[in-house]
Amino acid sequence: MANKIKASHILVEKHSQALEVIELLRSGEDFSKLARQFSTGPSAKKGGNLGEFGRGKMVKEFEKAAFALDVGAFTQEPVRTQFGYHVIKRTK
Repeated sequence: MANKIKASHILVEKHSQALEVIELLRSGEDFSKLARQFSTGPSAKKGGNLGEFGRGKMVKEFEKAAFALDVGAFTQEPVRTQFGYHVIKRTK
C-alpha cells in the first residue's frame, strides 16, 4: 500500500458540473486543460496538480477516493467534500 501518492483534481460547486467534467474526460479531453477551465480550487492554474501527499493530509472523503485509484485513473463519480465536488486523477 502506497504511503504517498500524487494526484490532481478539479473542484466544482455542483454535482452536475462534476459529471460533465467526467464525461469530457471519458471522451479524451486533457485533465490539466479541464482543471484550468473548470476548477474553482487554487490548484486550477497548475492544471489541478496537488503534488505528493500522504495519508491524513486531505479530508477523508478525498483521501479515500484518491488512494483507491490506480495510477493514471480518475474518479468515475464525483467525490463530495465540504469544499464541493471533486474529480480526482491519481498521477503517481
